Amino acid sequence: MMRSLYAGVSGLQNHQTRMDVLSNNIANVNTTGFKKGRVTFQDMLSQTLTGAARPRDDKGGVNPQQVGLGMMTAAIDTIHTQGAMQVTGVNTDLAIMGEGMFILKRGDRSFYTRNGAFTIDKNGTLLNPANGFKVQGWQSVTGPDGKQNIETAATPSDIRIPVGDKDPARSTSNIQYHCNLRKTDETHQTDIEVYDNTGIARQMRATMKRMGINQWQMTVDVPQATAGSVKVDVPGNNGAGQNNVFNLTFNDNGSLISVADAQVAAGQTADTLNTGELTANVSFTYKGTGDADVNQTVKLHLGTSGLFDGITQFESISTTKAIEQDGYTMGELEGFNIDDNGQVTGVYTNGNRKLLAQVALAKFANVGGLEKAGESMYVESNNSGRANIGEAGVSGRGKMKAGTLEMSNVDLSEQFVDMIVTQRGFQANSRGITTSDQMLQEILSLKR
Repeated sequence: MMRSLYAGVSGLQNHQTRMDVLSNNIANVNTTGFKKGRVTFQDMLSQTLTGAARPRDDKGGVNPQQVGLGMMTAAIDTIHTQGAMQVTGVNTDLAIMGEGMFILKRGDRSFYTRNGAFTIDKNGTLLNPANGFKVQGWQSVTGPDGKQNIETAATPSDIRIPVGDKDPARSTSNIQYHCNLRKTDETHQTDIEVYDNTGIARQMRATMKRMGINQWQMTVDVPQATAGSVKVDVPGNNGAGQNNVFNLTFNDNGSLISVADAQVAAGQTADTLNTGELTANVSFTYKGTGDADVNQTVKLHLGTSGLFDGITQFESISTTKAIEQDGYTMGELEGFNIDDNGQVTGVYTNGNRKLLAQVALAKFANVGGLEKAGESMYVESNNSGRANIGEAGVSGRGKMKAGTLEMSNVDLSEQFVDMIVTQRGFQANSRGITTSDQMLQEILSLKR
């Protein structure tokens, strides 16, 4: 008789545990990045009244007789399914579509979370504003070519976004030309601004003059340069250009096939480029600090010989212009954005963009094995495996969505149905205890 009482008690206790988990799920229905819990049950040990007997010649086998001693909680799992996305418009809010977790640090201790409601502090550090834990990733480094690169193989560190950072001025060293010279036009002119190393802009003017069939001369002027200092030289091992003019030659299908010096020193041979990329170097001087002459050289990129990726010659309106130059004035960081790979790109007032940092993601072999540490964070456990840290969108890690937060994956309809089932299970176990109590009462009343 007492077995049924204790079996009923175990049912009450474990259904209460399930109700606790359901209540926690419902309480966190609007918690950013929350992952719901699930309780599963299993039966407890059974008392064997008689054992099994194997079949014999004169009769068959007999099954064991066992009485169950109740039930117990088998597992309380954390279900890491994808939550719905909520657009916030805040560029530091991040959500993960797919597997992976953000990495936060307090001192040397690492935490992991799906809650991407981040912001930056007064030092520009990207962090969780609720507790100050710092988001981990990689800062960009300047490569030999002057470009910003991310070393994702390095150990992640705090991410700092340099608010108010200055982007130094850069002198123009390359100009790209494109589009068309009308075959029957006599002249065409195009202007572009070039910058010196302090960010001062000077106008560079290119005048194209048709000299004959498929032959043009290009004259380069910089009005603000020292008088007579502008020189154009086609690269080569012969003579250096002596003036600001060089020759362009096209073929009958409209593509540029060669460029050549127009004038070289006496006794020297003009350089001609007729294969590969066709370029010309423009050098000039201008007055710097204290009226000292400062030299500047700009390479003109005119296209590839025989192709149509630069200046062309067709019977269409002349549109040839310098489409791009790589110089700029000084700028200040006025904003930033984060792409699907977690790369933080700074936008400067001079129109330049620079790679600043990249947010790292951690992936686990058994994400359900992580231990909850409160504040929507997790820590590694003996069964979660080590964090596999890398960039988003690689090796099974999900993509990031800036300006978006991941909502809880709790489904209220599912939770309410489970609540009904749990309530009925609890109620049925209480009825078992009540009935056992009545049976005990009948036994006690036998001696009256």
